[in-house]
Amino acid sequence: MGGAERNARKRKQQQTAARSVAQARGVAGGDKKKVVAITVAVVVLAALVIGGVLWTTSSKDTTEGKVIQAQTTTSAPGVVEKRDGAVVIVGKPEAKKTIDIYADFLCPVCKQFEESFKGQIQEQVNNGVLQVRYHMLPMLNQRSDPPGYSLDSANASLAAADAGKFLAFHDALFKDQPQEGARGFDKAQLIKLGADVGITDPAFAIAVNTGAYEQQVKDAYAKISKDPSLQQDFGNGPGFGTPTVTANGQVVKLEDGWVQKVVA
Repeated sequence: MGGAERNARKRKQQQTAARSVAQARGVAGGDKKKVVAITVAVVVLAALVIGGVLWTTSSKDTTEGKVIQAQTTTSAPGVVEKRDGAVVIVGKPEAKKTIDIYADFLCPVCKQFEESFKGQIQEQVNNGVLQVRYHMLPMLNQRSDPPGYSLDSANASLAAADAGKFLAFHDALFKDQPQEGARGFDKAQLIKLGADVGITDPAFAIAVNTGAYEQQVKDAYAKISKDPSLQQDFGNGPGFGTPTVTANGQVVKLEDGWVQKVVA
């Protein structure tokens, strides 16, 4: 092999080696970019997870330390609030029409029901036409965190009825309703609300703290939830749900004008 050929071959080998090095650097550079990209993605994901946990925790505990706002509930002279076991009867004794309302203080649809029809119902109660039987149930008792708010609030509302303050207590709990799946109001907050709506009898706080009516509420719910006359089809077969309203033993369809139809 001549000198010229040897030089040409040497140059070719050098060029090949240079290309290999460049390719290797490119691969290494690409790998580094991938590593950086993956690292950034992991960091971002971790930040989102941590932020989500913090937001969820913060959102869950929005009721902690909160003062439930007392509501102004105006009842006409002669309107009586009376507890009968686990039921609270509100109205004038001479009222000719009666409805039963089955609800849960944690039920979002029950809150919507109150917002839509509370004024119409109260008008007929104040007029002496309608008497209402309230059944406050612990249907969503496991849906608060920690569980138990539905039962605590139902029990407290019965104690408020003993003091003649059921409607004011009831309206405040729906107005300031906790989020389903989050923290409810604790017993101290329920007792504070009682004081704010005008309950002065120490028996109220005792009844709340001891769960005086909890067994009555649970027994009533067990019976109501299995009552065939209260079953409705909510899209997945017959069952009981809140809110449910009955008049003359029949479930009322909650559409516009139903209050007027009931009292007509």
